[in-house]
Amino acid sequence: MTRSHHRIERINAIVKEVLSELVLREIKDPRVGLVTIVTVRTAPDFSSARVYFSVMGDAEQREATLKILRGASRYFRHVISDELGVRTSPELIWEYDDSLDRAFRIAEILKEAENPTPAADAPADPPADPEKEPGA
Repeated sequence: MTRSHHRIERINAIVKEVLSELVLREIKDPRVGLVTIVTVRTAPDFSSARVYFSVMGDAEQREATLKILRGASRYFRHVISDELGVRTSPELIWEYDDSLDRAFRIAEILKEAENPTPAADAPADPPADPEKEPGA
C-alpha cells in the first residue's frame, strides 16, 4: 500500500470516530433514531467524504435523521477540521447504508426456511377410509 493510501485510511478512521461521537453526544433531536456511522470513504484529494450510516427505525425516521445530519454537516466539518488540524475538511455526503436491513431480511428468510409453516392454501391429506382394511 502506498503512503497516501495509509493517510486516507487514517483520515477515514478519525472522521468516523469524530462523527460517531458527535452524533451520540451532540444531536438531541428526538426525531433522530439510533444512528450508527458504518464507514467513511474520503476522496483522495480530501474534497469529500461519503459517510455511510444506519438508523434503527422506519423509513420516516430515516428521512428525518438524514435531514438532520445534513443540516448539522457544517458544524461537523468544523469539528473534524479542528480534530485533524487542517484548515478545511471534506464535504460530508450522507448515504443510508441498508446492509443491516438486508441482513435482517436474509435472517428472516433463513429462519422461515428452517421452520416451514404449512400454507393455508395447501390441500389437507384426505381422511383415511375406515371401511378399508390396511394392506387390502
